[in-house]
Amino acid sequence: MKVSAFALALVVAFQAAAAVVVPATAPGAPTVGYYNGKCNCSVEGIVNDTVKAALDADITKGAALVRLFFHDCFVRGCDGSVLIDPTYANPNPEKTSGANIGLRGFDVIDAIKAKLESACCPNTVSCADILAFAARDASRYLSKGGVDYAVPSGRLDGVVSSATDAANSLPGSTFNVAELIAKFAGKGFTPEELVILSGAHSIGEAHCSSFHDRLSAPSSQINPDFRDSVLAKDCGAGGDDPTVENNIRDMNAASLGSLARYAVPARGGAYLDNSYYVNNLNNLVLFRSDWELVGSNATLRHVREYADNGTLWNLDFAAALVKLSKLSMPPGSTGEIRKTCRATNNY
Repeated sequence: MKVSAFALALVVAFQAAAAVVVPATAPGAPTVGYYNGKCNCSVEGIVNDTVKAALDADITKGAALVRLFFHDCFVRGCDGSVLIDPTYANPNPEKTSGANIGLRGFDVIDAIKAKLESACCPNTVSCADILAFAARDASRYLSKGGVDYAVPSGRLDGVVSSATDAANSLPGSTFNVAELIAKFAGKGFTPEELVILSGAHSIGEAHCSSFHDRLSAPSSQINPDFRDSVLAKDCGAGGDDPTVENNIRDMNAASLGSLARYAVPARGGAYLDNSYYVNNLNNLVLFRSDWELVGSNATLRHVREYADNGTLWNLDFAAALVKLSKLSMPPGSTGEIRKTCRATNNY
């Protein structure tokens, strides 16, 4: 049996010198090119190569990395706190929260960390930065280069991770538009940026429990054939909590029947594009929080704008991810460079 990337990371990490814990503000604001000259390799090159290999093998991990980044930054800032595993001292970190159901991609972050620690840059690159780079590279891969941007770096890893914080911070799939606008405003985002970031739902999958309320939503809010013939078939049986593709484009064509005509643009599965907005205008989205964006003039005009202009969405989505990446830890927080991304240095 081969040694896993995570096991390798642990071996390398504990052989390395202990990282210094410092105030979270020590490196200054994240800047583009922060690691230039600090390592005997290209940090971003290693991240990109590892992400590409992972997505070549399993393209669904791309959506997982984008989601993982959002769920990290929206809680305590971009500090890698979502990566921390449960321990005896902290049995309920962020990843155990119901708001984080189905989070994946941790193995990709582990593999990147292990390569950087062992090959060329020990005790230097934060897990928070690795996650930010990986989300950018996954977005670029899934959009075939349409979404690309320079990533500011120089973050520290947080030492606090709480499931309660995740539950209180992350927007819910059943939120109405007023709740969504307020939640995003609390992080400094406008209603337009709420719409822009929601476009990530053009990729990935969702647990039926996250949109079970939609199975009884009125036909004015969801296409009745989509509700009754597609979603109810996959989610109505009960038992385990199955998953469904977020985008009707990526669902099995045979199960769609006459709805197959809505499965456009037909670019293949897991393509990050503006199809989410086209689907939303046709009442063919999973979550109530998605549909709510067409139920308010404050957001509907932006849904229409991006449904009509995919190139504009690519550019605005990239800008929104950069802004997301700049969310910082709460004032007075302590940060460090973790030895392994799944645990604080003093766990």
